[in-house]
Amino acid sequence: MHNVVIVGGGPAGLSAALSAAAAGAPVLLLDSNPRLGGQYWRQPDESFGDQGSQHFDLETGLLLINAVKARKEIEVWSGAQIWSATHKDGVNTLRVLVNGKEKIINTGNLILCTGAYDRTLPFPGWDIPGVMTPGGVQSLIKGHGVLAGKKVVVAGSGPFLLPVAAGVVKAGGSVVELLEANKSRRWITSLFVVLENLSKIKEGFYYIKTISEAKVRARFGYAVVAAHAGVNGELDSVDVAKINRNFKIKKVRNVKCDVAAIGWGFTPDTTLAGTLGCKQIVAKDGAVVVSADSNQQSSVAGVFVAGEITGIGGSELSMAEGVIAGLSAAKFVGCKVEVLKAHRARRAKKQRFATALINSYPIKDGWKSWVHQETIICRCEEVKLKDLHYAIDELGATDSRTAKLLTRCGMGMCQGRICGRSVVDLVADQLNVSPTDTDRISAVNRPIITPISLGQLAAGE
Repeated sequence: MHNVVIVGGGPAGLSAALSAAAAGAPVLLLDSNPRLGGQYWRQPDESFGDQGSQHFDLETGLLLINAVKARKEIEVWSGAQIWSATHKDGVNTLRVLVNGKEKIINTGNLILCTGAYDRTLPFPGWDIPGVMTPGGVQSLIKGHGVLAGKKVVVAGSGPFLLPVAAGVVKAGGSVVELLEANKSRRWITSLFVVLENLSKIKEGFYYIKTISEAKVRARFGYAVVAAHAGVNGELDSVDVAKINRNFKIKKVRNVKCDVAAIGWGFTPDTTLAGTLGCKQIVAKDGAVVVSADSNQQSSVAGVFVAGEITGIGGSELSMAEGVIAGLSAAKFVGCKVEVLKAHRARRAKKQRFATALINSYPIKDGWKSWVHQETIICRCEEVKLKDLHYAIDELGATDSRTAKLLTRCGMGMCQGRICGRSVVDLVADQLNVSPTDTDRISAVNRPIITPISLGQLAAGE
């Protein structure tokens, strides 16, 4: 009998599993990856050799992973993908694909640590082979020892660009451009928060040292605004623009490369939480997150949440929230345990750093001026900006959901995970209104959490 079921094997899920097990609660940990660690501590198969140099503070990750494996109270299902979930009368029913077969789990006590994925912005040529997200480039290196290209442009906004650029350098690639859209001085307003999170300064210098030794210099106030294919149809070059504080283009130059790793922070993966009926809210940065109380409990009794789905904040905040969620879930099933003031104080300090991140790396509306009528917005269904405008101007769409139904934008394989938020912004822009919370929340919710074949569905429980 599993008193606590945890979804996600990253920093938050590992921390939650250990704290719940230490309190005396039997735990079932479900992780979609073949190995524990999440994206932050992604581990390669042994056949690919040691990729430890690609990690900062891998020791902490290995300590957590090995501690979870050593606890007899914790059972781990790796490669477990939840394709459907329901909540009724206090019971959460999870339909899970494990080794290609469906299993059903019923539990009244659940901790969701489903993490986040790269946020993308559309621009001309972003569908060309060779244009990737930073997370995609890093996953290939960490998980498979594969360098996506020899000449790489790393661009977008946020501190995640640093470890990706450093990873490319360590893997033997050349970072021809490292571009941050925002100005470096934006951190000045959060100086106190930075000083109380010295570990983050240490981590930043770790990456900067690697980049500097490779003679890579970051440029601030620049962005990739277009990509161009060569005769083979693959990426040949990108247009790099100097942009103003609102992301409007001032001056453009062309840069040769074979890979462009472009990302704009992260999008919390709230799909499972939304399917179970957990309350979702729109955060300060416009992202949809799951609402949680001081004990990391969602609006649904017995369903706790931790990590990036409550707001993007990094591994240390994820671990702090995971500890509290694990203790709270254990208490929920009758274990005699309390969340300590020290746990809450640590979380508060890391939350202040997360707020500083949002303030320092805003994504300004000027990005919408980069796209033109022929720019593909939904890559799955090959829907162009002109198709969205036609749905609004000629067919009468008055919100993003209607525009989606009229164009199939966001109805392909990824179910809007990539384009959903951008569609909401672009539709609102064309209508000359501000995106509503309803539109934003609607864009991240989908009934099928993970694609499943008809054969697997028919053979399931």
